Amino acid sequence: MSNSDAIAPNASRLLWAGFTAILAAGVGFGVRGGLFSTWESTFNLNGAQLGAISLGAGFISFCFGIIIGGIVVDKIGYGKLVFTAFLLHVLSAFVTFAAKPGMDSNTAYQFLYWGTFLFGLANGTLEAVANPLVATLYPKNRTHYLNILHASWPLGMVFGGLIGWTLGSGENAWDWKWQLALYLVPTLAYGIMFFKQKYPKSEASAKGLKLGEMFKDVGILGTLIVSVLLFFFLRRDFFGGLLGLNETLSNIFSGIVAFALLAWVATLTKFAIGHWLIFVLFITHALVGSVELGTDGWIQNITGTILNPEQGKILFVFTSLIMFGLRFCAHFIESKAGVKPIGLLFICSLLAVVGLNLVSAVSSFGVAFGALFVYALGKTFFWPTMLAVIGDRFPRTGAVAMSLMGGIGMLSVGLLGGPGLGYARDRFSAGELKEADSALYAEVKSTGNASEFLSFESVQPIDPKVLNPAKDIYAAKVAVDRGSEDEKTIQKAATLTPEQELIAKSDIQGNRKVLKIDSFIPAGMAVIYLLLMLYFRAIGGYKPLNIEEATGGVEGPVR
Repeated sequence: MSNSDAIAPNASRLLWAGFTAILAAGVGFGVRGGLFSTWESTFNLNGAQLGAISLGAGFISFCFGIIIGGIVVDKIGYGKLVFTAFLLHVLSAFVTFAAKPGMDSNTAYQFLYWGTFLFGLANGTLEAVANPLVATLYPKNRTHYLNILHASWPLGMVFGGLIGWTLGSGENAWDWKWQLALYLVPTLAYGIMFFKQKYPKSEASAKGLKLGEMFKDVGILGTLIVSVLLFFFLRRDFFGGLLGLNETLSNIFSGIVAFALLAWVATLTKFAIGHWLIFVLFITHALVGSVELGTDGWIQNITGTILNPEQGKILFVFTSLIMFGLRFCAHFIESKAGVKPIGLLFICSLLAVVGLNLVSAVSSFGVAFGALFVYALGKTFFWPTMLAVIGDRFPRTGAVAMSLMGGIGMLSVGLLGGPGLGYARDRFSAGELKEADSALYAEVKSTGNASEFLSFESVQPIDPKVLNPAKDIYAAKVAVDRGSEDEKTIQKAATLTPEQELIAKSDIQGNRKVLKIDSFIPAGMAVIYLLLMLYFRAIGGYKPLNIEEATGGVEGPVR
């Protein structure tokens, strides 16, 4: 890879150090995705709880790490943030591993939740370093190098999926804690690669801009989105969850914190409204987080339900490999094919809509490869290209707008994408069974915590202790029907009862509905990107700006 676009002699080492840091996050995320069924059955957790742990805790804390890190990184330096993230990664392992079989379900949930919270906090802090660092190192080609940086995320999920695939099942399967601990290997690697490196300053920092100037393009409008999402997180997970306050007190304290953030930015920027384009990009990135990372968190579980768990793991690895390879092609698409970042995002949205609907209809392993290939094409470029757009059009925000955008995406996953898809799975699967046989549903529905999401009606999901064995035995029957001659599989299939078959089929149909509903999100994104394409065409086309251009009337903030 040529270093001609770089502004520092150690740019390649810093790029690959950031790559390895995000790789550690991807490995941890990928392994957790394969542990859903294990945690569900070991600790008797429902779908909403699993979504809150693996997506809610991990992504919401990521938001805190990336937002706070993005605000302070130019003041305290990249090195200190990397060291903090390294310590958090190690600490998260100890907290997560405190969950033990036989432990009270709610206690185990808390250990898994807060261990994942620390893991996400470390990931966010690292990305607060990596995104502005790479954007600064390669100002002439941000889309290309940010896509390379984030190619490590799907590669990490490949490794995480392979860990679950090879070490998570069979007679010689590893304990789930040992599987998850393997993310500490790339953690040690990035610590060594970042050690004693010299870091460049961002364009805004090099020109001596103060924090208030960096925040002006974000302004009140952009901060409002962060404040609203922060309010809902604090109300649900901190004041209402961790501290156990009642709804009224949770609303009051959460509102105070959210308003304080908004008031601080308003005062800091002398009440700058902010640029409308950042406001639109922030809203769009909330949708990106839900459709890309929210779906990623459930796709292995969903395809594993529609087909079987082993095939679900293979397909998860396959889509992640597609993403990894394609993210090295962003420069070719932009420079050779002539597709600008907004156009690329529009095309990806359409492909994501088609891909999710195709995946919802698959019934065989071979067809699933084709459907997931289309879905992978769609989701590949969303996250890094959105960051590149912010870096190209608003250079004076430095690390601030990139970090806020990443935080918004992660908050959206934690509050909407993860728990929302978990709730949808619980609701649609239970609804299918209830419609087919209400008496059977009444017999097998969970007697534990109800599955809830926002103001939607709560639902009692199918008891995982009933659902998981039914899915496993039904998968054996399907394998036998397709010609499997494995003796153990044949014996298992012979034990299938009509009730178990109905339960498994209801779960499959419920998961199909989840993916169809999910496809409405990229459809909305496509409309937004189309309107932005028309906007840029009206002003003469999309191009990267420097600080002088961005503040000289070309695209300055709305006051």
